[in-house]
Amino acid sequence: MVNHAPSDIAMRFLSLLFALLFVPAAFGQAMGDPVAQGRRGTFAIVGARVYTMGPQGTLERGTVIIRDGRIEAVGASVAVPSGAEVVDGTGLEVYPGLIDGGTGVGMQEVGSQPETTDRDDLGEIIPHLQALTAVNPNSVVIPVTRLNGVTTVISEPVGGLFPGTAALVHMHGYTPEQMLVAPNARYVVLEFPRTGRRGGFDQRPDDEVRRAAETAMKRLDDTWDAAVQAVRMDSAAQRTPEAGRTRPYAPELDALGAVVRGERTLMIRVDVAQDIEKAIQWAQRRRIPKVILSGLQEGWRVADKIAASGYPAIVGPVLSVPTRGSDRYDRAYSNAGLIAQAGGRIAIRTSEVENARNLPFHAGFAAAYGLGREAALRAVTIDAARVFGVDDRIGSIEPGKVADVIVTTGDPFETKTEVRRVFIDGYDIPLVSRQTQLYREFLNRNPGYTGQR
Repeated sequence: MVNHAPSDIAMRFLSLLFALLFVPAAFGQAMGDPVAQGRRGTFAIVGARVYTMGPQGTLERGTVIIRDGRIEAVGASVAVPSGAEVVDGTGLEVYPGLIDGGTGVGMQEVGSQPETTDRDDLGEIIPHLQALTAVNPNSVVIPVTRLNGVTTVISEPVGGLFPGTAALVHMHGYTPEQMLVAPNARYVVLEFPRTGRRGGFDQRPDDEVRRAAETAMKRLDDTWDAAVQAVRMDSAAQRTPEAGRTRPYAPELDALGAVVRGERTLMIRVDVAQDIEKAIQWAQRRRIPKVILSGLQEGWRVADKIAASGYPAIVGPVLSVPTRGSDRYDRAYSNAGLIAQAGGRIAIRTSEVENARNLPFHAGFAAAYGLGREAALRAVTIDAARVFGVDDRIGSIEPGKVADVIVTTGDPFETKTEVRRVFIDGYDIPLVSRQTQLYREFLNRNPGYTGQR
């Protein structure tokens, strides 16, 4: 993250050193192992069923041309360019790369080793800290994630009230900047204050719970008032530049000021029903131009309020248990569908690090429990891209868009389906990860031990 203290820089160095020394897959990728490198070129995927998620709909026997990192053409009667590498898609299916709306991918290697984690910085109000700078392109988690067809994720910080700014990144690249989907693909995160009890273990007296909630909301309001005031002072200084800068340097207010001015989106993480309502009311009262609601584990309880707000809803995790013991067993599964049925705009998040690879199955459960397959597929492709304001670049297979494409043996939401090819930003990505390496090693192990001494 930006403006790291020396200790933060040291922690990132130790994290990378850990990956290089103890994770052979990451070491191979970092050192340029040709097995782990993606390659660009001209590719023609021919004869596959193509789910474009765009105006052309589904093509039963379509052709997709990828050249120079972009989708050059897609259709039922597209000519294969001379010299193109042909991918025989007979019996296979083609989809846009899948997008996960909330993860810690790239920011954590081993949860039990704090030296390999850079998601949670010190401080309650640090929106200026950029998650992108904490993303490790050599993370062993990245190859594992993309092997299930997940090509793009939100890497987001956790922690305080404003824990930092999340980034939408591709699952390929040598530097964090190369991984960033678009210059504007950054989102200031607000962890909306929880105004009730934290669960059955929370035995605080009612008055203490109420006072804690009031204190948290006052901190939020005071912070936002300061950001609005900073924007006004900056505007006044621009009108009269001869007066010079009229306020002290405050990077946190600069970051929030971009949200106040509508230059950046505020991503509000909130789960409990009453807090979702409060968050919507707060954002509307503050007239925040761009808002995304994220998490929403009890969104189904206030689905009509979410839909009426017009704010996009990133729902998840889907593979979870109900938040209350009295709820139906399948409420987490049906949550996205119920919000969508009320008219909400849906994307899906796993809230995972190592298991962000399971995004297709989160979407599959949402599809089976009320969202429907088409809507679930859109929620992890084109609709997710729209939520994050990058649908002009990714999310569908259309000419001119970035070539994020996966080739599968069937429905990506089914566990039996295999991902045969992955293209990210036009790179043909080898289907290699730490897990596949270990699988092959122990499947064909030859210890040379005869049993004789």
